[in-house]
Amino acid sequence: MEVFGLLALFFVLILLGQPLFVIMGSVTAYCFMFLGEGSFAGIVEDMYYAADKEILLAIPLFILAGNLMTYGSISKRLIEMGKAFTAPIPSGLAIAGVFACAIFAAISGSSPVTLIAIGGIMYPALQKAGYEKKFSMGLLTSGGTLGIIIPPSIPMIIYAIMVGVSVTDLFLAGIGPGILLVVLLIIYSMFKGWKMPRGKWDAKEIITSLRRGILALLMPGIILGGIYSGFFTATESAAIAVVYALIVELLIHRELKITKIPTILVESAEMLGSLLLILLLASSLNKFLTIEQIPQSMVEFMNGIITSKIAFIIGVNILLLIVGCFMDIMSAILVLAPLLAPMAQSYGINPIHFGIIMIVNLEIGYITPPVGINLFVASGIFKEALGDVIKSVIPIIGIFLVGLMLISFIPEISMFPISDEASMETPATEMEEEEVPDDGGSFLDKY
Repeated sequence: MEVFGLLALFFVLILLGQPLFVIMGSVTAYCFMFLGEGSFAGIVEDMYYAADKEILLAIPLFILAGNLMTYGSISKRLIEMGKAFTAPIPSGLAIAGVFACAIFAAISGSSPVTLIAIGGIMYPALQKAGYEKKFSMGLLTSGGTLGIIIPPSIPMIIYAIMVGVSVTDLFLAGIGPGILLVVLLIIYSMFKGWKMPRGKWDAKEIITSLRRGILALLMPGIILGGIYSGFFTATESAAIAVVYALIVELLIHRELKITKIPTILVESAEMLGSLLLILLLASSLNKFLTIEQIPQSMVEFMNGIITSKIAFIIGVNILLLIVGCFMDIMSAILVLAPLLAPMAQSYGINPIHFGIIMIVNLEIGYITPPVGINLFVASGIFKEALGDVIKSVIPIIGIFLVGLMLISFIPEISMFPISDEASMETPATEMEEEEVPDDGGSFLDKY
């Protein structure tokens, strides 16, 4: 009876249009009160324990760093550098836009921020150069999604927290898929713009663009190089990104006005506010599900229906593609990752590899209606009808689906940078860590 009450509560809140933090909080409270120990005290304790984790600081800091660069000139300098290097290549200007999206994605970690920063400058430039409007819209709208697969990535941090895997390993696993998607977009751009006029390499222009853009280009190298070398953690790298962005934009480029700082801080806080509350509630619900062995029960049920790894991969890809059409990526990871990751592991899929599969699926959700956030962002910054933006991304959805299949069935694309020892590690569960307190007491303590 209690289970039916939970389902009724869930669907009523959805029908009433309540925000996710209300739904998550209500469901968590119901589980603890009627399906668990009959007290809300556990929720408060779990939320406190989850909030007391250093890795959570990386999320607001990466958001702040991305917003600082959006208001500054880094995006413009990256585009200038891309144009100088791709001038004689077929569809060189479009390829410059793809490279700019990829590099900015490696700095900001956010898809909408990447689209706003690069698309707002690149779209008028492509139109002026004579590129087809539909192609330009589709390329930049989809190029913005690279912000969540090329590390550092905020959704990767969320997945790592919810499943209990290494953020650094997940970042490493995103390099191959990110490069693959960039290459697919470049091939598409060259095919569509083969007959477009080409320029010539100009040594003076290349040197000038490098001089103007070298600080922007160094940023992802410093951040990711420091993480992968072990010189600093993912959280420390986020703080370094903020300090670096402030120094470069305020003191060196001097194109970010100090009067804009309060606006940037407010926008960053608004983006973080509801996300942090949802994350803490989801952590509490995740612990409840683990204690009640809900994921284990679902694994046993699925094993009785789906007997092969290939069938599971196909089924979970279809599920996640559908979910991506109706749910934003953060919500989907918070709700589904703790349930699906154990299932994937039961079929022999490494949780790191599964995290990449999940994120690429939900990345496609950024450009699929009805709630693809990049569609609405693109419609606003390009000042084009939403229907036209949707039509423009259809070919690229097909291209990304090809990339998704390659990433899903060729694990080496994701796992090649990760050591064999790390790839064989399994995420620690709450129960396991309670039995071995020296390990840190919770899966969040891995960080």
